[in-house]
Amino acid sequence: MISNAFITRMPAGIAGDVTRREHADIEPQVMDTDYPVLRYGEPVKMVDGKIRPITTDDDIDDIYGFGCRAYPIQTSSNEALGSATPPTNLHFDVMRRGYMTVKVQNGTPSKNASVFVRTVAADDPTAQPIGGLECASDGGDCFEITNAKFMGEADSDGNVEISYNL
Repeated sequence: MISNAFITRMPAGIAGDVTRREHADIEPQVMDTDYPVLRYGEPVKMVDGKIRPITTDDDIDDIYGFGCRAYPIQTSSNEALGSATPPTNLHFDVMRRGYMTVKVQNGTPSKNASVFVRTVAADDPTAQPIGGLECASDGGDCFEITNAKFMGEADSDGNVEISYNL
């Protein structure tokens, strides 16, 4: 028996979930436990052979890929679906090329629009975290990921598909 009805549109997915897997290049990497990645579906960089989140003063040349949600993964049984924090004691998958669902922290994405990543703390760092994805440069507090594009509009939770390195 069906228990859900989608009146306007289905959810776009879960942040960090690779869509269209046949087009994706994914590498297992080691996360830097001193600088752990806190959210799936955000750009990451490689420093001394280990994966770290994007931070202040990073630029487009620092991006190594996007952190993938490995399937299945849930670090704790009391976390809500889609809110898990990447475990630091396991390999961390990084998408180097392909399509992925991400969470937009600010703005309204549209088909083929540019993707920006925040590198300067916002007034509300929970709503707009450093490393989070946005739809505009926000006065220089974000830089454009020139090889990434939004593939459409976000769902009601801010999830939307992007293409990267295609």
